[in-house]
Amino acid sequence: MHMADLGDIALHWREDGAPDGPPVVFANSLGTDLRIWDQVVARLPARYRIIRYDMRGHGLSDCPPAPYAMGALVRDAERLLDHLQVRDAAFVGLSVGGMVAQGLAVKRLDLVRAMVLSNTAAKIGTKGTWEDRIATVKADGLEALADGIMEKWFTAAFRATPDLALWRNMVIRCPIEGYIGTCHAIAGTDFYTPTSGLSLPTLAVAGSEDGSTPPDLVRETADLIRGSEFCLIRGAGHIPCVEKPDAYATRLTDFLSAIGH
Repeated sequence: MHMADLGDIALHWREDGAPDGPPVVFANSLGTDLRIWDQVVARLPARYRIIRYDMRGHGLSDCPPAPYAMGALVRDAERLLDHLQVRDAAFVGLSVGGMVAQGLAVKRLDLVRAMVLSNTAAKIGTKGTWEDRIATVKADGLEALADGIMEKWFTAAFRATPDLALWRNMVIRCPIEGYIGTCHAIAGTDFYTPTSGLSLPTLAVAGSEDGSTPPDLVRETADLIRGSEFCLIRGAGHIPCVEKPDAYATRLTDFLSAIGH
């Protein structure tokens, strides 16, 4: 575990694999931390320099007061990669992490040579739906949303296993300020125009049972980027890296190999 002091914020990050290998950077989703990638990282070839971090307000990173802007989340990733002297990374982002990937690629193409947009979109939900969620969390805490989130994140088969408690507990223990702050960032983001100008190698990943970012929404975003690929992981919800790590790691490795990374 490492903390990167970026001036106004410190981010928790960790590194696995080969220190001099091609960099692959992973960004987490709302209400989670870098542990969502554990099973995928364990299945990737050892030749990669694998970097994961907790977004502001999540995991062990600092939690500034809400609200957050998407520009701040993108800037956090930008400054972390500069701090670690990373260039030409394959950036893998899940949900809000995929929005950060899009924003970073638009802003700093020297940092990102390829994207994996996992269970994400150029625009997720509406301002009204996010405002409703923020109001619920402020009034009743994350416990009030936890069961509904689990239904969107995981299939019924996975929800019947003891492992569900791990992820439910992760959500309800997320700092309230971090959760609300990130909801504000998502609510204010529409990347349709900037993302449509991108042309870097891109793999879009969807889960067939995803209740948060359904496959059609992910495919719609993939279609904005010239030459992108779309992959549907069957029998998975919003967090396929947890539910189907073998399929996820295999498809990710194939993509990285195909682009010569």
